[in-house]
Amino acid sequence: MVRVTKPAPTPARDPLVELPAAVQRLTIDEGSAGQRLDNFLIKVLKGAPKTLVYRIIRSGEVRVNKGRAAADTRLDMGDEVRVPPLRLTEKNDERAAAVPAREFPVLFEDDALLAINKPAGVAVHGGSGVSFGVIEQLRRARPQARFLELVHRLDKETSGILLVAKKRSALTTLQDVFRNRQVQKTYAALVIGGWPASRKVIDVSLHKFLTPEGERRVMAVKDEDEGRRSISLVHVVQRYAEFSLLDVTIKTGRTHQIRVHLQHEGHPIVGDDKYGDFTLNKALARGHLSEPLAGVDRRQLPEGRFARMFLHARYLRLDHPVTGEPLTLEAPLPADCAQLLTALVPFDPASAKART
Repeated sequence: MVRVTKPAPTPARDPLVELPAAVQRLTIDEGSAGQRLDNFLIKVLKGAPKTLVYRIIRSGEVRVNKGRAAADTRLDMGDEVRVPPLRLTEKNDERAAAVPAREFPVLFEDDALLAINKPAGVAVHGGSGVSFGVIEQLRRARPQARFLELVHRLDKETSGILLVAKKRSALTTLQDVFRNRQVQKTYAALVIGGWPASRKVIDVSLHKFLTPEGERRVMAVKDEDEGRRSISLVHVVQRYAEFSLLDVTIKTGRTHQIRVHLQHEGHPIVGDDKYGDFTLNKALARGHLSEPLAGVDRRQLPEGRFARMFLHARYLRLDHPVTGEPLTLEAPLPADCAQLLTALVPFDPASAKART
């Protein structure tokens, strides 16, 4: 329930026009019950900077059941949240209107959960220089949906299975599942070189840092005190003359975990623009390879080029958040990745033995 008192008209200002502001009194329903106050306000006050949201909470201008509340206050069904008058500009509305409606290939859907096959090159949400992502486009495409929230994240350049909760209760349950590592996530990765069959477990801590340009990066560290313990399980699916196709199952879900673990082992992912072989990446994007990597016939590259990272979230297994029944999801390898594999020269054990 929202009660609105109309304020006096505000004179227009160019180029940004201030929109009418009023006190809002919002009653928490099932879709918002259990949510943190700050996250609830960020969702309700579309376009409002997060700094503004936290300022009005700290100042006491936001009230829950007529009392002050902290940012991490959990909201219950029936709670009344008072939101003070805020003046957001038309610029924010224009940005929201610029989000295109888009549906994505559906792998599974019911009343509680949506699983999609995210394409490479699409961020999961807006921010950090990205105007919008999967979740904003889904909300635009499904205006009737009362609740759509990301359960987890995938890097922009990673394709594959992405879960979206359609109920608050499903979201909190699934977040606990991921936090408690009760989910199996397996990725397909094409790496440079021959991955040693004996190297099945990578247990290397990872440390996040910012470059001088402010870009987020991750590095492997020897001392666990300097980073967070990170574990990846590796299985060789197929060998090629100069590459290896791997299944990587992550036991921990760290930022850029697979990318950094594989690069740390000397086998970076094909097409990785942060941790990969930049010369090879450019060659593939042009449709051919430079020596000494001659494992691809450039005339057979899909559409003459391969310009993405070969990392795909292909398999996910967990219990359904409502029924508790086992749920197995699989996303087929994208066409461009599959076509690249068909162009690779198969591994020849005899030739490999002769070289050694």
